[in-house]
Amino acid sequence: MRVIDLSATIAPSPDTAPDFLRTEIAYHDHADGAAGIETLFNVPPELLRDGEGWATETITRLGTHDSTHVDAPWHYNSHIQGSKAPTIDELPLEWFFGDGVKLDMTSREEGDTVTEQDAKGELKRIGYALKPLDIVLINTGRDIYYGQPDYIFKGCGVTPGATRWLYGQGIRVMGIDAWGWDAPLDTQARQALEKGDKGIFWAAHQADLPYSHIERLINLGDLPPFGFTVSCFPLKIKGASAGPARVVAILPE
Repeated sequence: MRVIDLSATIAPSPDTAPDFLRTEIAYHDHADGAAGIETLFNVPPELLRDGEGWATETITRLGTHDSTHVDAPWHYNSHIQGSKAPTIDELPLEWFFGDGVKLDMTSREEGDTVTEQDAKGELKRIGYALKPLDIVLINTGRDIYYGQPDYIFKGCGVTPGATRWLYGQGIRVMGIDAWGWDAPLDTQARQALEKGDKGIFWAAHQADLPYSHIERLINLGDLPPFGFTVSCFPLKIKGASAGPARVVAILPE
């Protein structure tokens, strides 16, 4: 088999990153480990191979949404379809390992929409019929901007209608290689303020559906339209709205 990594690397943020998006990691090298061993167990460095102890890292700051991650329904609203929305640790594991389908939307401009008809048209083009628990990935090509200051403003947006249609086909996990599943939030904010209407800002997130989506994927362009398996298990964080995930695609040789 061949494995394609669809996850961005978790790394310390550059100094230019806004405070609300920062990731910080403290690195402790082998000399630190040797000193720790001597403190804890009275074993001096000369009794360790090359005088070195263990290397460790401490993630001092990482939001559950600040890397490639899986959103839980709790992220969208406290209640969905009249019931308390489930958190990431409450979702069935069966959702997160299944056949993958890639829908190519790389021709879309910033802020364009991906509609139900667009999804149906792309499925017809690639000759694939969805089945329950397929994992549908929207390829926008915006992963090339990952880590850049304007990444948050890049990408097209999946509409509530398309999201509801996918859910109706039995899809419970959807993903995208952009900052968010919705259109860029600056675009949605402008439209919501201009029209003064509820249901424009963050519309697909708040579609009143108990589904999950994966955001900030990479390398979707390396995938075929179908014929691969996706593994996207999120970290099991109690009561959380999301979990960072190591998302990979598994292809037969």
